[in-house]
Amino acid sequence: MSGHRVVSGQEWQAARQDHLVKEKEFTRLRDQLSQQRRALPWERVDKKYVFDGPKGKESLPELFDGRSQLIVYHFMFHPDWGEGCPHCSFWADNFNGIITHLNHRDATMLVISRAPLAQLEAFKRRMGWTFRWLSSFDSDFNFDYQVSSKAEGAGQGEIEESGGINVFHKNEGGDIFHTYSCYDRGLDMLNVAYHYLDLLPKGRDEAGLAHTQAWVRHHDRYEERPFGGRNGGEAQAGQEPRMHG
Repeated sequence: MSGHRVVSGQEWQAARQDHLVKEKEFTRLRDQLSQQRRALPWERVDKKYVFDGPKGKESLPELFDGRSQLIVYHFMFHPDWGEGCPHCSFWADNFNGIITHLNHRDATMLVISRAPLAQLEAFKRRMGWTFRWLSSFDSDFNFDYQVSSKAEGAGQGEIEESGGINVFHKNEGGDIFHTYSCYDRGLDMLNVAYHYLDLLPKGRDEAGLAHTQAWVRHHDRYEERPFGGRNGGEAQAGQEPRMHG
């Protein structure tokens, strides 16, 4: 951070205004892209899916909870894991506060993982989350929507997990359509913390780490000392998850 150019207030304002022109152009392009996303063709969902949730067995139509739009976040949680993915947890820390707002725009948002419900419920309590979380353990749902797959060269039963988002619409006749999906870097725009980091002089500050997000922990696992504050931690060695490449 040393050696950065320092200028007068007048020069700073001029540079900021020049950059603001580019930001406004990006905003207009983002609006166009969002409109094009909404105009994408839909895929009819005819297959029957059943999930295990706190209220018992629920079908895909029931997940809409009386609304016409459904957002599913696919949280990486393999049935053999003792806890959920820390990187998905980083995303999930954004969810609690927005659910009510989405509900008031005719949208239901929930989380689905392959791990059995008891494992999801235990981890959810630990993290202090209140959003709706269901298990697709006995369903093809994760496989059909490309977040669970048999790893190349893997042995019998070895499944690779990744994160993603899928969006669905249900019309007045009860027909369900798959309208959108995103994975990997497509999820970046849905992490509020990353957008704030992008405003900072250091940005995401991930250069030189073993992999992007090597610094990320479950929010109850950060050490108390880095950068003079209470939250942070040394980079943790590990395999980079496919979801945020």
